[in-house]
Amino acid sequence: MSENPDTQFWFNSRTGEVEKGPQSLAQYRVGPFATEAEAARAPEVIKERAAKWAAEEAAED
Repeated sequence: MSENPDTQFWFNSRTGEVEKGPQSLAQYRVGPFATEAEAARAPEVIKERAAKWAAEEAAED
């Protein structure tokens, strides 16, 4: 992945849009991602990870 934040992609959780470079406030940005397609998939990745963590916690109880 590129180290330059201006060439990376971010998902804006407030607007639901992908941004090239850090354009919005950090609290609304998810990323960075190497490609626009990866950033666009951010909401799905977040849901998948949350479900996985919830299942792991439930298994520990």
